[in-house]
Amino acid sequence: MTSYAGGGGARVAVLGAGAWGTALAKVLADKGDTVSMYCRRPELVAQINEAHVNHIYLPDVKLPASLRASVDPEAVLSGASLVVFVAPSHATREVAKLVARKVPTDAPIVSATKGIENDSLTFVDEILAAELPGATHRHFAFLSGPSFAKELAAGLPTGVVIAATDDRVRNHVMKRFHTPYMRTYASRDIPGVECGGALKNVIAIAAGAADGLGFGHNTRAMLITRGLAEMVKLSLARGGEAITLAGLAGMGDLVLTCTGELSRNRTVGVELGRGHKLHAIVAGLGHVAEGIKTAKSAYDLAKRLGLELPICEEVYKVLYEDKPVLQAVRDLMGRELSEEFAGLSTAQAPPLR
Repeated sequence: MTSYAGGGGARVAVLGAGAWGTALAKVLADKGDTVSMYCRRPELVAQINEAHVNHIYLPDVKLPASLRASVDPEAVLSGASLVVFVAPSHATREVAKLVARKVPTDAPIVSATKGIENDSLTFVDEILAAELPGATHRHFAFLSGPSFAKELAAGLPTGVVIAATDDRVRNHVMKRFHTPYMRTYASRDIPGVECGGALKNVIAIAAGAADGLGFGHNTRAMLITRGLAEMVKLSLARGGEAITLAGLAGMGDLVLTCTGELSRNRTVGVELGRGHKLHAIVAGLGHVAEGIKTAKSAYDLAKRLGLELPICEEVYKVLYEDKPVLQAVRDLMGRELSEEFAGLSTAQAPPLR
């Protein structure tokens, strides 16, 4: 039986130095762990190590001296008792391949990435299972929930979900991340947690577009609620549980991303609703908006699975087919009438994996 180490100076490897990765690294460093972040950009490594700040992604946050960065993944992973994947979803496979021979096989591996890979249409759990050694698979855990990096790094109260199939892994990871300002909750539903984290970014683009068009609270509430229904449909198709999407990883994250001013995906939608073109919006954003790539994956995956995800479909058409936003709204509102919970019965869910 594996005995996990942790706390009081334990070594942690964080693979990804964006805003979210930096915030999670700071949480662990604040608890007394020695944290090393993998970062591809030498100038950012120098900032973190010398000035103790990530000027590019989290400029207003002072980082602990025990948090260091390196361009060498082997050095970052050396002696790690906990590994955290926080690369964007489109880069996760590349990072996993890079560290596959170096990652510890007896330490928890936590993914805090939300999204669906283009082309393969796989979620992060499937990517990690395909690229990392088999001995690591039972140590996987997945962290998700309503959590803006800036607010978490500032120590504002935040709640997240830790999903894992192994009870010991899940309980250990929950304790490692729990602080007076970050509360962790347990889940066994990896498909549900991942579906919530991925699709909420797509729905947030739709909600932002409605705001950009000048629509009101009625519209936003409708999009959030019907977006939740689409998250449940995809979760059930993957073997997840509908109830998971009523919690932090589903409705909680969806509300935050659709309404919060810090949401990059909502910002993309707002600017689209105001008539700006996607390439100009992305150029001015400066950060990854996961919903842009996930919209294509969600659209393609829905077609493959025979699912009707109308909001995701219209977001895809706006982003990739240059469909006018107002026409997308009209098409959504003009769809054939149906029962509210059509296709959402938990009895239709296949057995959990």
